[in-house]
Amino acid sequence: MIHAFPDLLRTGAAFVAVLGVLVFVHEFGHYIVARWCGVHVEVFSIGFGKSITEWTDSVGTKWKLSWLPLGGYVKLHGQEQPHDVSEEVRASWIPGKTFHDKPVLPRALVVAAGPAANFLLASVLFAGLFLTVGRPVTEPVVGEVLPDGAAARAGLMAEDRIEAIGGQSIGTFEDIQHIVVAHPGERLVLTILRDRKQMELPIVTGSREVKGRTVGMLGISGSKVGYVPTGLLESLTGGFVQTWKVTADTFGGIAQMLNGSRGTEELGGPLRIAQLSGQVAKLGFGSLISFIAVLSVNLGLINLFPIPVLDGGHLLFYFCEAIRGRPLPAKAQEYGFRAGIAVLATLFLFATWNDLTNIGLFRWVASLIG
Repeated sequence: MIHAFPDLLRTGAAFVAVLGVLVFVHEFGHYIVARWCGVHVEVFSIGFGKSITEWTDSVGTKWKLSWLPLGGYVKLHGQEQPHDVSEEVRASWIPGKTFHDKPVLPRALVVAAGPAANFLLASVLFAGLFLTVGRPVTEPVVGEVLPDGAAARAGLMAEDRIEAIGGQSIGTFEDIQHIVVAHPGERLVLTILRDRKQMELPIVTGSREVKGRTVGMLGISGSKVGYVPTGLLESLTGGFVQTWKVTADTFGGIAQMLNGSRGTEELGGPLRIAQLSGQVAKLGFGSLISFIAVLSVNLGLINLFPIPVLDGGHLLFYFCEAIRGRPLPAKAQEYGFRAGIAVLATLFLFATWNDLTNIGLFRWVASLIG
């Protein structure tokens, strides 16, 4: 137990730091656009519950740091509808500074600014990593040779570096994939470097059907990551490209879960994030920054889901309001929020179950019983 304490301390500190950065950036996106649209922000809180410290700035916004570091919020002036509050509250509203009085477009911009800030943060973090460390690429080095595959039959070995295929120079592992995929069941000549000696190795690629198309296979995996130095402009571009790639991969993973081709055990919640935060913190500052960037993309995407209570649900209501020319009936919004809370509660319980299973709690309990 004593030996585990430093790990628990590091995990807790990493989790608070990661979540704190993500929440602050998300809420600051709401805050800055609200100020730009002329909406007064009453409270900016990191965390929930009793405040550790708080102060009020020159424009009257109360900034709070609270004890429960599981999120945060921005309280907009006049965020409630007039019929939802008392006459005393309505009397305290500042004309022209209330959120509900703004046209639908400014309100939508304020809501969308939170997820947008998360995507921007990811792009900046990725760009910073590319500029300081370099752009990560998977080198054309064989990490594992799958048994009974084309590579195994041809005699390809782990740690072999593939320098060319059919005379075409290879720079990354992705180059190998692009060439092999386009040549199913064909004979190719690989130029490899093994034990500092260059040699040629003929190989007949395997094949399989993917979405009605026959693609080539070698039966190898790559594992060695290298870093290519990049300039400022390339780093900035690469940051946005990498953010888009993570977004597309996340959407693809969700689609696979929905169609049943991928298991839902990968869904995780706060416990999984805390566990991964501690593990990634061990790998160094660069890995932690990359982890924050990936989580920032996920937080932005989740908040854009069209579920009432989330930012995406509010945007859906505003879209309906723009089409109808007036807000949805209060009852419809109320039922929507209730359904949204039920969906989120279900997802939270499911993710927590996955988290507890992943960290081995149930196996530990079963061992005690057994």
